[in-house]
Amino acid sequence: MNLAKQRPWITPLVMGSFALSAVTGVLMFFHLDTGLNKAAHEWLGWLMLGAVVLHALLNLPAVKRHLQNSTGRWVVIGSLVVLGLSFIPVGGSGGSEPGFAPPVRALAKAPITVLAQVAGTSTGDVKARLQAAGFTVTSDQQSVADLVGGDLKVQIRAMSQVLSPPKS
Repeated sequence: MNLAKQRPWITPLVMGSFALSAVTGVLMFFHLDTGLNKAAHEWLGWLMLGAVVLHALLNLPAVKRHLQNSTGRWVVIGSLVVLGLSFIPVGGSGGSEPGFAPPVRALAKAPITVLAQVAGTSTGDVKARLQAAGFTVTSDQQSVADLVGGDLKVQIRAMSQVLSPPKS
C-alpha cells in the first residue's frame, strides 16, 4: 500500500482518535465519565495506536529528523523514563484505589439489616432484591461482601441492585 495516497484519511484518523482519547481521558480523570466513556477510551485507544503508527510511517523522514536532534531525543527519552517510573507501585499496596473504595467496602461488610436502613427499606425487601439479582441469602446478618466476595466492582454492582430505587 502506498501510504502517501492514504494521507487524506490517516492524518484525520489520528486527529479524531486523539480527540476521543483526550476527551474521555479528561472525563475519567475528573470522575465525570458516563455511559461508554471508559470503554471507548480503553478500546478505541487501539484505534489511536494504529493511526499513530500509520502516521509515523507516512511521515518517517520527519520522525527521523526529529530524533536526530538532541531535543527530540531527550523528549523521547524523558517520556520513556516517565513511562518506566509509572510502573513503580506507590502507597505500599501495589496500586491505589479510588477515594470512594473505603466507604463502599465498609458498606459491603455491613449486615443486610444495616443495608436496609441505609436503603430506607425493609430487610425483607433487601433480601428480595439480592435474591432477584441471583444471590442466595440465608441470614439477615450476611453482608454483600459475604455474598459476592472482596471484588470492589462486584460489590458495587450488587449494592446498586439493593440501593437503586425499584423500577416501576
